[in-house]
Amino acid sequence: MKSIILFSTLLCFKLIAAAQINIRDDAIINQQERMVFKSWDPDKFTPKPGFLGLNPLYWMTWGLHPNYPKRDLRPLAPLGPQTMRIGFALAMSAASDAYKKHSDTLSSTAQAYYMAYSPLLSDLDPLWWIYYSEAFADFAQRYRQRFIGLDWTKISSLRDSGLDLWYQEQFTSLQQRVSLSRSLPMERGSRILSYHRLLLEHRKLWARWEDAKSHVQTYRNLSSARERIKKRSSGMGKLAESDIEIANQILKNLKL
Repeated sequence: MKSIILFSTLLCFKLIAAAQINIRDDAIINQQERMVFKSWDPDKFTPKPGFLGLNPLYWMTWGLHPNYPKRDLRPLAPLGPQTMRIGFALAMSAASDAYKKHSDTLSSTAQAYYMAYSPLLSDLDPLWWIYYSEAFADFAQRYRQRFIGLDWTKISSLRDSGLDLWYQEQFTSLQQRVSLSRSLPMERGSRILSYHRLLLEHRKLWARWEDAKSHVQTYRNLSSARERIKKRSSGMGKLAESDIEIANQILKNLKL
C-alpha cells in the first residue's frame, strides 16, 4: 500500500513538472532586447515571410503591422525619444550656460559702470585724498581766517563796503558746487576735471580778496578825502549864499 501511494505521488509530481514547459519565444526576446540595448536589426525578426511571402505565421504575426520590423523603437536609438530628450537637455544646458555667461558679463559691466559713475565711491578716489581734499580744506581754513592781520577799522571798512558779503556769497557758492561734484553720478575723469576747475576758481576768488584787503587803506583814504571835499563844498556854498544876502541888504538900504 505504501509503495502504491509513493508511486502515485511521484507520478503526480512528474505530471506537474511536465505541464510546466519552458517556452522560449525568440521574437519576444529579440524585441525586449532591442527595445533596450541591442542594435536594431530587421533581419532578426521572426517569423520570416518565407518563399514569396507565403508563410502564414508571418502574416499572422506581422500582417497588421508590416513595417514594424523596419522601425527602430529603441528609446536610445539615434532618433529615439530618450536620445532626443538627452539632446534637448544638453542643448538647453548649453543655452542656459550661454545666458548665464551673458548675464554675468552684463553684471560685471554694470558693476564696473557703477564703480566708475557712483558718487558713493568719490571719497575713495586717490586724487581726492592725496591732493584735492587738502586743497579745498586749505581754502576753507583761509575763509575762516580771512580777517587775520587787519585792525578793526579795516575790517569795518570791508564790511561796510559790501566786499566781505560778496566774498562770503562767492565762497559759499563754490563750496556748494564742490559738494555737488562729489554727490552727483558722473564719470571719474569728469569729476576730477570739475575738482580742478573749482580749485582754480577758489584761487581766483582768494586773490581778489587779498587784493581787496591790500587796498582797503587806499579805499579809506579816498573815502575820507571825498567826505572832506563834500564838507568844503557845502561850506563854500554857505559863504557864497551869505555874501549874496549882504549885497542884497546893501542895495535895499541904498534905495531907502
